[in-house]
Amino acid sequence: SEALRGEPGTSFVLKVLRPLKNDSTVMEFKITRKNIRTNPVPYYGMVKDSIGYLALSSFTENSAKDFKKAFIELKQKGAKSLIIDLRDNGGGSLSEAVDIVNLYVPKGQEIVVTKGKVRQAQGSYKTQNEPVDTQIPLAVLVNGATASASEIVSGSLQDLDRAVVIGSRTFGKGLVQTIRPLPYNGTLKVTTSKYYIPSGRCIQAIDYAKKNADGSVARTPDSLTTVFHTAAGREVRDGGGIRPDIEVKGDKIPNIVFYLMNDDLIFDYATQYCWDHPTLASVDDFKLTDADYEAFKKLVKSRNFTYDRQSEKMLKSLKEIAEFEGYMTEAAEEFKALEKKLNHNLDRDLDYFAKPIKEYISQEIVTRYFYQRGAAMERLKDDTDLEEAIKVLQNPVRYREILSAPVKKDEPVKKEEPKK
Repeated sequence: SEALRGEPGTSFVLKVLRPLKNDSTVMEFKITRKNIRTNPVPYYGMVKDSIGYLALSSFTENSAKDFKKAFIELKQKGAKSLIIDLRDNGGGSLSEAVDIVNLYVPKGQEIVVTKGKVRQAQGSYKTQNEPVDTQIPLAVLVNGATASASEIVSGSLQDLDRAVVIGSRTFGKGLVQTIRPLPYNGTLKVTTSKYYIPSGRCIQAIDYAKKNADGSVARTPDSLTTVFHTAAGREVRDGGGIRPDIEVKGDKIPNIVFYLMNDDLIFDYATQYCWDHPTLASVDDFKLTDADYEAFKKLVKSRNFTYDRQSEKMLKSLKEIAEFEGYMTEAAEEFKALEKKLNHNLDRDLDYFAKPIKEYISQEIVTRYFYQRGAAMERLKDDTDLEEAIKVLQNPVRYREILSAPVKKDEPVKKEEPKK
């Protein structure tokens, strides 16, 4: 990618050799560089009845305008509630994040405060415009790769009791960096302040000022975090990213999938699939068949594919510890039996992990025909976070309960006096 990048207006020749083809002809393309802008809203649409869905991949320049346009279109299509997907969104412009929150909260609301050691590092960011809709029910999807500006949006909407946050705990980036120029075209990125969202909490997860004996740093433990309160009085905590109102434990990527991706086997199979299928009717109609998966398995075996298995490494480590501590003699038979059960078997692993492997293959294939939009649509076919969001938005009573402060047991319930 470094070779492709350069000043707009300059040109270069790109040579292309097609994979999986017997033809060794090298094609040449003369390409003139231009400024490009990726669409920060890869997909939006209706997912269930009157529930709209809007994915945001980054907070780049004018992303708030793109987001607003998509949201208004969804309302025109009949959306009565909205799911905002911020998963894997690493952040970007702070002002764009504030403008997106502004679509759902009143003008003049303080969203972010930055605090640093010097006056220049301190600031306050408030909503500047009239909102589009302050009543529409919202659900925000987050995960461990939701960071920075994405955490401002999800955290602010949570602090203001404006949206139910669903998924897994976010990354926890609450630091503000300033770029300082250096000689010889160098730059220095300096942390100058921390940002705080409406409840007053900072969501920074790692305290770089406190280092371990070996020089490493770790996330702030939950026991050292502080309780803050949302506008309605709900408890939220600082020091560890945004904790979802509804936590959904995501499936971990199996080890074999990582190596299949790393060795380009899924990529190459998708390429072969495209050669064999010039067109694809639609994302909704696409389904990877058993015959397709058998063809993929055949490709994997033809490449003599191998991968590291964590169980094998852990067993080896356990044997070394058992020997060191003198347990090996008595446990020798058990170790032999375990080694047999953990014996490397590619056929078994490809069948056992068929579901997640098929999901990655399907996403790779659909992306070739329908690009970012298609990839987003394919991911939504089997999405536990999305399913949970739909359940909440379809249940107004539960939605309101989640966004309301819990009634204390020792707190007397106020009774309405009879009207005279």
